[in-house]
Amino acid sequence: MLIIGIEGARLQPHERDQLRHPAVAGVILFARNILDREQSQTLIQDIRASRDLPLLVCVDQEGGPVQRFRDGFAPLPALSGIGRLYDREPERALALAAEHAWLMAAPMRAIGVDISFAPVLDLARGNLAIGERAFHADPQACATLGIAYLRAMQAAGMRATGKHFPGHGSVQADSHHSEVIDRRPLAAIAEADIVPFAAAIATGVDALMMAHVVYPAVDELPAGYSERWIRHILRDELGFDGIIVSDDIAMVAAEGAGAVGRRVQLHLEAGCDVVLVCKPDQVDQALEAVPWDQLEQSRDRLLTLAGTPGPDWAQLQALPRYRDAIAALADLA
Repeated sequence: MLIIGIEGARLQPHERDQLRHPAVAGVILFARNILDREQSQTLIQDIRASRDLPLLVCVDQEGGPVQRFRDGFAPLPALSGIGRLYDREPERALALAAEHAWLMAAPMRAIGVDISFAPVLDLARGNLAIGERAFHADPQACATLGIAYLRAMQAAGMRATGKHFPGHGSVQADSHHSEVIDRRPLAAIAEADIVPFAAAIATGVDALMMAHVVYPAVDELPAGYSERWIRHILRDELGFDGIIVSDDIAMVAAEGAGAVGRRVQLHLEAGCDVVLVCKPDQVDQALEAVPWDQLEQSRDRLLTLAGTPGPDWAQLQALPRYRDAIAALADLA
């Protein structure tokens, strides 16, 4: 039920113990965990060897400002550049969205990463946390580009995770650093921010990540803690049957729910399948809060996100498409 963060570039003994806990579904890697490709592959192998049951290895490898793997990896321009191109050359922009997705996902699969939490489906409407991570301000443009992106991710062997439902882009505040409140009525949110997510659901997106945003016209709780948003709107009304992931419980916008254990419980009670515990010093508290009676069912469901094998690193480097994708995206960097 938990995807956890680790401290550094090598597993520590206490982290091996945490990974053996049956409530842990996997690890999310950050820049603090990555020195270079060889070290990161060794770390990933070590994570997988820490227990017999499978573990998911996850990362945020979006491109632009959010690209954890950099040294030795192809640069990934921000998605906003694809959105700007879409206004001038929509067909070329769609092709580059697919190339970006492939160039992001294929190397991650080649080194053993299961999931990059992408694509961002928020609207580019000035949010401080989203910024150039989003494709476009227009809902339909964002939806069209997002569909091209997630399809190419899936073709590269990686499951796609749209974020941050129901939309983090239309208010300014950054949920990493403060409470975020979007006071619009549900109808306004549905006509704009939800459009790319609905399109992604219809296309077969594998997972969605919730926003730590309060929409008081819908529920006084942040969306990731809200049964109305998750069970009633996302599941029942939009028909999403994939995996629902919380955003990081260490973010300031998540703290209003109380202590770490309470945050975990509220996410799970609202309907999240997995909770992100990215700060290593919060992992033990989170583990104490998980409901044991749901572990087996949750584990089996989450393992559907593991993806399919792709070429290894040497094979990937030899592919003409690898070089062509780097060249095609260079103008957007």
